[in-house]
Amino acid sequence: MPTTSLELATLGHRIRHQRVSHGLTLDELGARVGVAGSQLSLIENGKREPKLSLLQAIAQATDVDVAELLTPEPPNRRAALEIELDRAQASPVFRQLGISPVRVTKGMSDETIESVLGLHRELQRREREAIATPEEARRANTEQRLSLRERDNYFPEIEKLAEKQLAAAGHVSGALTHRTVSIMAERLGFELIYVNDLPSSTRSVTDLENGRIYLPPASIPGGHGLRSMALQAMAHRLLGHQRPTDYADFLQQRLEINYFAACCLMPETNSVAFLQQAKKDRNLAVEDFRDAFGVTHEAAGMRMTNLMTNHFGIRLHFLRVSETGAIQRVYENDDLPLPMDVTGAIDGQIACRKWAARAAFSEQNRTTEHYQYTDTPAGTFWCATQTGTVPEGAFSITVGVPFDDAKWFRGRETSKRAVSTCPDEACCRRPATELTERWEGKSWPSARVHMQMFTPLPRGNFPGVDDAEVYAFLERHADS
Repeated sequence: MPTTSLELATLGHRIRHQRVSHGLTLDELGARVGVAGSQLSLIENGKREPKLSLLQAIAQATDVDVAELLTPEPPNRRAALEIELDRAQASPVFRQLGISPVRVTKGMSDETIESVLGLHRELQRREREAIATPEEARRANTEQRLSLRERDNYFPEIEKLAEKQLAAAGHVSGALTHRTVSIMAERLGFELIYVNDLPSSTRSVTDLENGRIYLPPASIPGGHGLRSMALQAMAHRLLGHQRPTDYADFLQQRLEINYFAACCLMPETNSVAFLQQAKKDRNLAVEDFRDAFGVTHEAAGMRMTNLMTNHFGIRLHFLRVSETGAIQRVYENDDLPLPMDVTGAIDGQIACRKWAARAAFSEQNRTTEHYQYTDTPAGTFWCATQTGTVPEGAFSITVGVPFDDAKWFRGRETSKRAVSTCPDEACCRRPATELTERWEGKSWPSARVHMQMFTPLPRGNFPGVDDAEVYAFLERHADS
């Protein structure tokens, strides 16, 4: 016998369908089976479960088998619509709205029910999307940063997976080639295709149905990143990722695919051997590590955060800072006193002007690394900083360690030294007393407002991705 509300609703509709087909009223059918018409009404509306003997009597009175009444399929399209609407209006998402459900009547057209159902489907779709408020996103980002700090930014299971995939593709040493990346994709059943019309909201698009990974043209500026993009797309499949359930899940997946790509471009075994020799020579340098594996300075710096603590016991920090001083990316497990808001979030906070990450912008020669010691309330840190430029503006990449570990790095002999007392505002945020006295109340600057302040946080299972654009792209290329 039916037990769930959905099964009872379907049964009720099938009984009603048979009664109406035989031209019987509720009272007439009730008289034939020995119950009041009001009792049959409760059964037809899915409010009461009939006993087996009554169900058998109804089946006999309407010339059908009991099995037909118990079929899980609605008897007709109208019944299917009404059942779906009942289910939608019973959902927690709808109940949270605090509004009365729509009561379906005989005179209500199918089109009206479909229209109401359309609203419910959209409500459910939006509820399923991984939407986060800025506060939720910052909280998720902070929790991820603290989690990485706890594990020294090291994922042994992803390291092993990457080395296994590389070995299967025949990669032994040296920079990972585009050819080897293609072989790795082929082993997973994917073909790498470079296109000019990739959706603007994506870095790559994977066609799961046809086994294709679409990437930007190899000739675009910064094309060296195509290996990483392809590896990230493959990582979703290798790591068994499902559609993100919330913003924290999205961030975790992004972290894992970036980590996998880094492991492939700078394999653990070869990277540790390289760093071990450099440490033995007291000549550790991000730029040498970068050049040995043919990656970006930022990628090499981040890879050091994966390996240096776990393999060499060296704690360190990594910073990407914009020319305005805003921290864009951060990792630390060496207790560098980073600025943070009341929630513990660091991204977007302004780095101290005295730190190498900002002092490097004032260097005349920006082609080489800038070395500096900085005294802070948490101790002295040595840092190596390299600056770069993207269309959005200049930025710096910094890798630093506590004073005692500077002995392993090239540039430790620098005489440049600064003193930072941040978060004390007197360090670099508060104007000098004489300048305050001279200009306070006599100036009116026009602020440069960053538009992202007013931009809603991207929504969707894959935040920021335009599904309409992606699906149209896939349709264009499906038969090519």
